[in-house]
Amino acid sequence: MTYVGVKAVRGTEVEFRVGEVLSEEMNRADQEQNRDKIKRRYRIFAGEYLVDLNGKRAAIAAGYSERSAEVTASRLLRKPRVQKLIRKLMNRRAEKLELTAEKVLKELARLAFANMTDYIEIGPDGSARVDFSRVNRDKGAAIQEVDIDEYRRKNPSRPTFETIKRIKFRLADKGQNLERLGRHLKLFTDKVEVAGLESLAERIRKARKAVGLVKA
Repeated sequence: MTYVGVKAVRGTEVEFRVGEVLSEEMNRADQEQNRDKIKRRYRIFAGEYLVDLNGKRAAIAAGYSERSAEVTASRLLRKPRVQKLIRKLMNRRAEKLELTAEKVLKELARLAFANMTDYIEIGPDGSARVDFSRVNRDKGAAIQEVDIDEYRRKNPSRPTFETIKRIKFRLADKGQNLERLGRHLKLFTDKVEVAGLESLAERIRKARKAVGLVKA
């Protein structure tokens, strides 16, 4: 306690504890600043967690220590305030993406379940050649790159030239998109799950039904 001055008021000495008042104000300011920092981290964590349901990555993105990020994520996901934020963001996102969520999941399914035999023809001798004649819009979604190399060379059996065309194509990463689809459908997630998000489970069930992974 710091006494800066003494003043007589109506015969009574009033102590001006300016130092103490300033100290209390500074403490309150620090506490408010810390609360704002914590709230900001909570918001970042909640938003990042909904990206891929990876708590550890979300904790790191929110500014927590990488070394203890997994433990921190577990602790944050049990906090009612964080759960409330996640539900709020989830509901807001659902309202915005309600018309496109099904399209996203279906597109992921097209990428994840693309099969090489849909794009090539196998001859009787086991040889393969590229055949895009059966490719429709759904199958075409999985094609990431097509490289056509065309050149002329002399025919070894005839005194003419022949045109050689080589086609190379690359499909979307099957493993990566299966993982993405699995995470969205919650087939596998982090060990720690947010309790009380029944609406999310219901939306996931509908999404799985939409892409044909479960029966009606």
